Amino acid sequence: MNANDAALLVCTNGDEHSRPAVSYGVWLAIALRRPLALLGVVEERSNESLVVDLLQQASQEARQAGLPCSIQLEYGRAPKLIAAQTCRGDYLTVVGPLGRPAWKRLVQGRSFRRIMARVATPLIYVPQARIPMKQILVCMGGLAYGFQLERLSLYLAKATAASINLLHVVEPVNLNYPIAREIQHRWQNILETATPQGENLREALEEAQKTGLQVTFKVRHGNIVHEILEEARLGNYDLVSLGSAFSTHSLRHLYLPNVTAEVAERLQCPVLTVRQSVEDKGAQ
Repeated sequence: MNANDAALLVCTNGDEHSRPAVSYGVWLAIALRRPLALLGVVEERSNESLVVDLLQQASQEARQAGLPCSIQLEYGRAPKLIAAQTCRGDYLTVVGPLGRPAWKRLVQGRSFRRIMARVATPLIYVPQARIPMKQILVCMGGLAYGFQLERLSLYLAKATAASINLLHVVEPVNLNYPIAREIQHRWQNILETATPQGENLREALEEAQKTGLQVTFKVRHGNIVHEILEEARLGNYDLVSLGSAFSTHSLRHLYLPNVTAEVAERLQCPVLTVRQSVEDKGAQ
C-alpha cells in the first residue's frame, strides 16, 4: 500500500463500542490530510438510524476540516462487508469492536479476528482512541516482511510528530542449529550479530533514524505475546504496530498463537496490523 495515496476507510455498525474508532479515524484522516471514506453497516434494521447518525456526525467533522468525504451504507454482516469494501480501493482501514454479546465472543472469538483474516490491507483496530499520538511501538519480527509495517508506522509518526520505539522479542527455542544458538546466546546484543534477524533489525533501525524522528530500539526475551503486552503496559504507547507473516487460513494457526490477534484483544490502545502479501513472501 502506498500510504501517500490511501484513503482512510472508517467502519462502524453503529454500536456504542465502535464510536471511539470513528472519532479516531476522522482525527487520523485530518492529521494525514487524506480523503475519508465512511462505511456504515446495518446489521439490524432497528439500528439503522444509529448508523446513519454516526456517519453524518463524522462526515460533518471531516468536511469542516476541508477533507473530501464519502458515505456508504450497506446491509448485512459487518466482517464480510468491511472486507469486501477494502478490495475496492487503496485503503488504510480503521475499525473498532462491533459490540458482540459475550456468548458469541466465546463461541466465535472477537469480530476483529474475522475481520483481520479477511482484510489484506493495513488495518487499525481501535478499542479506545488515544489522541494525540505521541509514542508508537513497532514490533519487529526480524524478518523482511516487517519493513512494510515499519514504513507505514514511520509515515504515521512523521504526520503526528510521534516518537518511534522498535521492539524485537527473542522467543526461547530448542532448535540446535548455528543461527538459533547465536541468537539465544547473544539476544541482548542481537544488533551486533551476523544473523538474518540482526541484519534486518539494523537496516530497520537505520531507516527509522534517517527520518529525523526520535527513535529507540529495545529487545526482550520470552513469550512473544507476554513480552509485547508488558512493554506496551510499561511504555503507555498510543499505537502498537504488529506485522503478520502468515494468513490465518494457513496451517500455522492450528499450532502456533495468532500473536497479532492475541495482543490486540488485550490492549486498550489502537493496534496497527499489516499482513504480509504473497509478493512479500516471494521476496524473502
